[in-house]
Amino acid sequence: MNKLRLLYEAMFKTIGPQHWWPADTPFEVAVGAILTQNTNWLNVEKAINKLKAAKAMDARRLYEMPAHNLAILIRPAGYFNVKAKRLKAFIKFLVEHYGGSMTRMKSEDGGMLREKLLSIHGIGPETADSILLYALEKPVFVIDAYTKRILSRHHIMDQHKSYGEFQDLFHRAFRRNVKLFNEYHALFVKVGKTYCKTRPFCDECPLKNLLPRLV
Repeated sequence: MNKLRLLYEAMFKTIGPQHWWPADTPFEVAVGAILTQNTNWLNVEKAINKLKAAKAMDARRLYEMPAHNLAILIRPAGYFNVKAKRLKAFIKFLVEHYGGSMTRMKSEDGGMLREKLLSIHGIGPETADSILLYALEKPVFVIDAYTKRILSRHHIMDQHKSYGEFQDLFHRAFRRNVKLFNEYHALFVKVGKTYCKTRPFCDECPLKNLLPRLV
């Protein structure tokens, strides 16, 4: 478990704080978490900017908007018809259970809220936990492909283990802390995108001295 802390310290010392999630409001974070499925963040930003330009970054406005119109606005994010349905499902849940208020949603117990989010069409563990951590400030660790790849290459956990097994690793190793989990996951994303790619650039990576083959 100590190696998890060493990884964090090495990344934070070299790269610094990431200031995630890039959004103006918790609702925008939730929208971004859904749109970022199977695409890169640059495309998500384009879709979000189109929503803002249409003055549609609002739960009530999107709740009333036909799915076809929403799909046109979020086209840059890819799979726009599928994502429009997923986004509409989340917004329906938000409006009908919390009056469209992320603040009201935030007041609910994190464990119960996670179960409810996972019951929404198109929302899986990574998306649900991104909403919980970044939009609602609940202390859950988000697991993504970068996290699995980095931990696998450092011989901490095989990348074929389940989402829950990876998440339990962090929940057991650290006291539940929103700020730490936020920063740690954001640093994994940065390292994964920049160094720990499918073809890794280990010699330049801030974690190179912690690789098992070099220790």
